[in-house]
Amino acid sequence: MNRPSTPAMPRADTPPRSGRPPARRTPPAILRLTAAVAAVALLASCTPAVPEPDGSSPAPASSSTAPPEPARTSWGPLEDDVEAAGNAVAAMSLEEKAGQVIVGFYSGVDPAAELERAAELHLGGVIIMGDNVPLSAGGAAGGGAAGEGAEGGASGVDTDELAETIAAFQDVLTTGRDWPGIVGVDQEGGLVARLKAPLAEWPTPMAFGAAGDPALTGRAQAAMDAELAALGFTMNFSPDADVTIGPADPVIGARSFSSDAHTVAEHAVAAVEGALSAGVLPAVKHFPGHGSVTTDSHVGLPVQDATAEELAARDWVPFARAAEAGAPMVMMGHIAVADLDPGVPSSLSAANYEALRGLGFEGVIVTDALNMGAVEQSAPGGTAAVGALAAGADLLLMPSDSRRAHAAVVDAVESGELDEARLDEAAVRVVALMMWQERLAGDAGAEGSAAGDSSGASSAAPASRTAHAVALEAARAAVTQVEGECGAPLVGEAIQIVGGRAEDRDRLAAAAREAGLRLGAGDVVTLLGAGSSTGNGDVVVALDAPWGLARSTGRTAEIALFGRSPESFTALVEVLTGGAAAPGTLPVAVGDHPLGHSTCP
Repeated sequence: MNRPSTPAMPRADTPPRSGRPPARRTPPAILRLTAAVAAVALLASCTPAVPEPDGSSPAPASSSTAPPEPARTSWGPLEDDVEAAGNAVAAMSLEEKAGQVIVGFYSGVDPAAELERAAELHLGGVIIMGDNVPLSAGGAAGGGAAGEGAEGGASGVDTDELAETIAAFQDVLTTGRDWPGIVGVDQEGGLVARLKAPLAEWPTPMAFGAAGDPALTGRAQAAMDAELAALGFTMNFSPDADVTIGPADPVIGARSFSSDAHTVAEHAVAAVEGALSAGVLPAVKHFPGHGSVTTDSHVGLPVQDATAEELAARDWVPFARAAEAGAPMVMMGHIAVADLDPGVPSSLSAANYEALRGLGFEGVIVTDALNMGAVEQSAPGGTAAVGALAAGADLLLMPSDSRRAHAAVVDAVESGELDEARLDEAAVRVVALMMWQERLAGDAGAEGSAAGDSSGASSAAPASRTAHAVALEAARAAVTQVEGECGAPLVGEAIQIVGGRAEDRDRLAAAAREAGLRLGAGDVVTLLGAGSSTGNGDVVVALDAPWGLARSTGRTAEIALFGRSPESFTALVEVLTGGAAAPGTLPVAVGDHPLGHSTCP
């Protein structure tokens, strides 16, 4: 296939490419080259407050002068991390460098084969998917296997066995290295959650848009990721910064905080800050924006017809804000942007990486899973790895065949198809990121101990207690009454539950019994499972995205719940019985109801 040429990294003073909006930066970043052992030219982003040396001798420091703050990059790691990473990468073999930029995956709960492959290929890390999660007796897998799409996860997680699996991967990934390996997971909340009970279950990201409190979003992300950190995870491919266009959006939906770009930006930044406070690396996704295309990239190649200027005013706003706030990593999706590189998935397009760098982002760019249909149709079997690296990717997520992808990268460097300096640059960014993550995790543990947790953040029990409490707070804050009298009892002493999944009905029934309601007669409460589903009843409740309410009839009330966790159903019953008013507002338009609508003032 025709591969994009290797892009030059944009400098702060480089004018924007024609047709692309000007770069958005806070202060301009200073770029410098790090001298590596093998004399490889490596790029580092410097903090703008550090002056350029002028050749003069520094004044002697006073004994009372506090030591200067270490120079930090715009995306998190210290300059010292970048220098140390440059030295480490310069000492690597070509095979080691090729592995360092690959995150592998496997099938089933037995990790033995992937552990061997990770050691053989010197992989940078591995991702845990839903079918990899070990289950306790009575646990149930819920999809989320590699290649099955975005949704699904496991309930009844055997946390002890999972922690042992993660530790085994770290033993392999850290062999011969002074930094931790990547052990990642997709844990957004809502439908995209690989790990469920006994971990806290979270409402959809759109629930936080409905709650309208970015501080709550930050606390929730911190609590979610603290549970992950306690199991040994170092990376969570979250938050979703896509701006949804509504019912025509087939895959993002309630994974988006809102249809308003600035609302999405506020919550995405809060989520990044929350994740980092827990010592887990976030990935802001999916640039150049998956919420405004109408094809699911798991199965085909979405085409984005908006111009770069239009994207900069909508889809790219959250990514620019995240870059400005110091996000360490952004995920590049598989979307063909007609105005940048027609017909080419963004993950293989130099123009799309340049557009992201033009927003001021200088951190790690990870591809979306390379085994997805949008890429596999044109570059099957892991062959997309070289094209993605050449275009500007730093980290290759889930090539369909890691061994073939690794070999392709090595062969491309040896043949001259891929500039080894591009591979070095990617590997340095990844290594510096993981060196920084190790300190973040240590700081999170120290803060947990200082707050009164003698076992620190690595203990699962305190993290779990906090997460369940915050999950209930978030569920209550999100409930939005779209129709009906605010604060009044919406049902009588008994209810009938129809619609939704069996698990949804069981959870609502349990919450109703806990509140003293009888079941099997009385007012009909109809649950809408998918965002586009419809139904009629005395009270109609949308569990996911709320768009189906526009074509439903609730004789007494219509409610957007934005979640199907036990906590969400507890919050729903509180509103149904009049015990609480619904505090949320619509984060998207629903039929004739505009964004921001609620019957509760």
